[in-house]
Order: sequence, then structure tokens, then C-alpha cells
Amino acid sequence: QVQLVESGGGLVQPGGSLRLSCAASGNIFSINAMGWYRQAPGKQRELVATITTSGSTNYAGSVKGRFTISRDNAKNTVYLQMNSLKPEDTAVYYCNALLRRRRNEPLYDYWGQGTQVTVSS
Repeated sequence: QVQLVESGGGLVQPGGSLRLSCAASGNIFSINAMGWYRQAPGKQRELVATITTSGSTNYAGSVKGRFTISRDNAKNTVYLQMNSLKPEDTAVYYCNALLRRRRNEPLYDYWGQGTQVTVSS
């Protein structure tokens, strides 16, 4: 009913940049917030950045100043511009959306399939 599809991952050298995109589609009444999370091998999934429909943002301390989250509400799409990438940024990046499918239904978290980001020489 609701699908989140990420794109833009890949292999990049330290100090390089990547731009991730995530488009939400399907039956969506409203989206309260979208964000990016990541999970490295052997580690728990962690928050990277979130953005509300109104534009309020929140970043993990490890990425603040290097990553920028943005969104296009009309397209139900969120972006993550990643600059000055470090090897420790290597992870599978997952898109998240907190949304209502129908009016008066509760909020629910939806997740994308993930896209691999590898930072290595």
C-alpha cells in the first residue's frame, strides 16, 4: 500500500559526496516526517537525519555539518546530501517515513529497502 524506494548509493572515496533520494508512493494521506537511518555491519541501526513537513531538521552529531537533509513535499520525496564522507559513514542507509495512510488512522513508520553506501579508497 505504501512503498519507499531509495536510490543514489554507491562507492565513493573519502572526502567525496553522494546524494540519496527516497520517494514515497501509494495511499498516503499525510506525511508527518521523513528521515534517514543507517546500519553498519555488526551495529544497531541509528538515526542520521530527519525532517518534518514544515522543514524542521534534526541530525546525528556524527553527521552534522557534513550532511544535509531536504524534502519535496509535493513529490513525497526526501533527499540526503552527504559531503566530506568518511569510512565510518559506510552503512546501509534506510529511508523512513512517519505517515498516515488515511484520515483518522494512526501514524505508522514505513521503511525503504535500503541502499548501500561504501566510503573507501
